[in-house]
Amino acid sequence: MSLINLTPAQLRHAADLKEKIEALQHQLSSLNVAPEAASSDSEPAPRAKRKMSAAGRARIRAAQKLRWAKVKSANSAQPAKAEKRGRRKMSPAARAKIAAAAKARWARVRAEKAGN
Repeated sequence: MSLINLTPAQLRHAADLKEKIEALQHQLSSLNVAPEAASSDSEPAPRAKRKMSAAGRARIRAAQKLRWAKVKSANSAQPAKAEKRGRRKMSPAARAKIAAAAKARWARVRAEKAGN
């Protein structure tokens, strides 16, 4: 059923029912909440942030350094990888061969266009 088709009297009745439902829900929520929490404006108290001591941070830092030291020592025991080569260069003969193939391919394309 659409709200557009309702009469003004039906709309007023629906609004009254909605207000009653909201009032009952408010009463129900106040019954379920502890007395000290019921006095607040239904805003939960913000949680306190947990703080880490300087000693705790130092222990974490030391453990991480130890882990990285193990990783680095394991990598240094392996033989070094071959150094990366620079950019590969094409011989002039190979370049000329590719250029000739490209020219031939474009010549065929132009010939087909001219033939159509």
